[in-house]
Formats: sequence, structure tokens, C-alpha cells
Amino acid sequence: MKVFKFGGASLKNSQGFHNVASIIKEHSKEPLLVVVSAIGKTTNALERVVALAQAKKDYQSVLLEIHHQHKQIIIELKLEADTINQYLETIMHTIAIKAEAAGEYDFIYDQVVSQGEILSSALLFSFIQSKNFSVQWIDARNYIYTDETYREGKVNWSQAQASIKSLNEILQKKIIITQGFIGGSTHNTTTTLGREGSDFSAAIFATCLNAKSVTIWKDVPGVMSADPKRLKNAVVFDELPYQEAAEMTYYGASVIHPKTIKPLANANIPLWVKNFDDPSLPGTIIHDCKIDKLPPLIVFKDNQCLISCRVTDYSFVNEPQMNTIFEILSQRDVRVNVMQNSAISFSFCVDFREPKISLLIEALSKKFEVYYNTDLTLITVKNYDVATFHEYRTMPGVILEQSSRSTLQVLVKS
Repeated sequence: MKVFKFGGASLKNSQGFHNVASIIKEHSKEPLLVVVSAIGKTTNALERVVALAQAKKDYQSVLLEIHHQHKQIIIELKLEADTINQYLETIMHTIAIKAEAAGEYDFIYDQVVSQGEILSSALLFSFIQSKNFSVQWIDARNYIYTDETYREGKVNWSQAQASIKSLNEILQKKIIITQGFIGGSTHNTTTTLGREGSDFSAAIFATCLNAKSVTIWKDVPGVMSADPKRLKNAVVFDELPYQEAAEMTYYGASVIHPKTIKPLANANIPLWVKNFDDPSLPGTIIHDCKIDKLPPLIVFKDNQCLISCRVTDYSFVNEPQMNTIFEILSQRDVRVNVMQNSAISFSFCVDFREPKISLLIEALSKKFEVYYNTDLTLITVKNYDVATFHEYRTMPGVILEQSSRSTLQVLVKS
């Protein structure tokens, strides 16, 4: 069997739904599980709803935009049965109630933002069903079990595997439509797997079902050496080793979610990245292979924060002090993207996510003098050559630079 994942760009309008149906039809002769993201920019809009509602500000206009976009797709796809329209209204009502609820921000975030995937999968299921496919909708929260680390749920693999294996019987008769990005805790609360986590969801289902392959359908022709929106001369890789792809995602390449590669590599399941608009393009296969020399890979990671911790008594930064910093980072579940130390300070770069980073800085300030800069971009050049090494380390606005034998990283003012 195969696992397909369609992202939000694939489902941004009614034409996208027709394209998805066409791709599914082409591969419907063998067992198929389809994972979908929220429609278009729905996740971004739902994030705004949460932020506004929790700040006691008016969010209704944003919610109306979400409603209008989905309603328009329902009309254009001629899915005018009362059930899907009622479902849309129910989800909108649920979003409003959950967004205004009291509680921890990250918990509320997961309960609200997850509704985007619930809604998109329901629309796709209705549309595929209207095309006379034998199809079944399932709720991923009943199969991908996680702990209660909201916005970054950690998968309980043994529990997930036991549940997901039961899908084999359904797959022999029906195509399964389900959601990416979301999971369920043992206390029946909704969790999310991290931004863009639908890729990871596909990998979880594929690993537990011993799939033949996973295909991620994107609006790009494959995995590229850089974001083509930033660098016009970016090239497509025909193939990549698992390790190279894993390192790309670690540094922030957005084409694949960072957690996707590990389970697939461990199970030796190949991952395809193919073009949604032109399925005939070969795409990129990520598998167990060796490539002697790859061109430079350039990754841009925006919205970064550089935090510098300086000892207060002018003693040197030593291992116990660094241990204190890492304990605080670990307690707040903050991942470091790059780090550097001098005699009396330790600096590190993290994704800037409020209020999480504000609380981190507050905790560090109890032990150190803390300075920070926001609105930064981390640029990673992997497999650099002489030209790219010189170009990026000498670009204007560099406030931190670090290089190894194969990788250059620079942090620049955006």
C-alpha cells in the first residue's frame, strides 16, 4: 500500500480538489491512505483567531474569511448536501468556543488550529465520495497517540502502531482519508505535531502500515537546492540519501517536516516529493543511496531570535553554567538552531515564538545578564563551495557566523 500527503497549497481552491481526485483515481488500484493538511492559509488564519481571542480582541472577521473560503469550495464542488454545510457551521461554532476558552495558550492553540485539518479532510471525503470512490474518513486523533506536549506532541509509537495496524482491513476495500498535523492524547485532548507536521503524520501511518512508499505532493517540482522564491537558480535533486534529507530538515528546509525522515529511514520506506500541478514530472526520491558530490544547499529560516547569556561576576562561561542554560531550555521545550560561546557569554539562536521565548528569557535572567535580538534570519549553506562560502559570510547584516568542514551558518538582520 501507499501513503499520499497533500498540503494546503494542493487544496487551496476547488480546482485543487479536482486535481487531488484525479491523482487518487490514477493510483486507486492498490491500497491507498491519504493524509491532508488544512486548506490554503487556513492554519495561519486560525492562529490569528487564537491570538485575537486570547487577547480579548475581535476575531470574527478572520473567522468569516475562513467560513467564506470553505463555503465557496463547497458550492463550486457542488457539495450542497445539508450534512457538509451543517458540518461547516458546527466546526465554525467549535472554533469560536475553543478560541475564547480559558487555559494554557498552547493547549487552546491545539484545540483550535487542529480544526483546519478536520474540516479539509471532511470536504475531501465528501468530494471523493461524490465521485463514486469507495472511501472512508477516519479521525487521526484515534490512531496517532501522543503525550500532552501541546504544539509539539511526542508520539507514543507502541500505542499508535497497535491502533494504525487495524486499518489494514479497511485498506483492502476502501481508500482512507485522514488528517495530518494532529494527534490525540490518552486524556482525549487534541494535540498537534508541530507546524507543517502533516508530513510527519504520513510517515507515522506509513511506518505502522509497512507502506511501499510515501509521496508528498507539493507545488514545487521536487526537493530543490534552495527556495525558488528566494533564489531563482535553485535546482531540483533527482535523488537524495536519507541522511542528507534529514540534515536539510534539521536546518530548516521547509519542503519536508524535520521528523519525517527518521521513521521512514528506519523502515527503509522511500519518500517521494512530487509536483501536484504536473504529476508527470519525475520529482525527487529520498532513499538509501550514496551520492558523491551534491551542489550547495541553501536554507533560509526566518523569525529567529539570538539570545546571549553573560555571567554576572565576569567569571568564564564553564560547563556548569552551560548545563544550567540547557536545563532551562529543556524545561521549556525550546530547540536551539545554532549556538556559540565566548569567554564570558553563551549565545544561541531559537525560533521566536511568543510568549514561550519571553518566559525563557525571564527564566534565564534570574541567573545571567540576558541580551536578545529578534527579526533575524538564519542562513545555512550545506555542502558549500568557495563561491557560496564567500558570498554568504560577507553579506551585509551578519551578526553571527559559524562554519564546519561542510556547513556554513550565518545569522543576519532581516
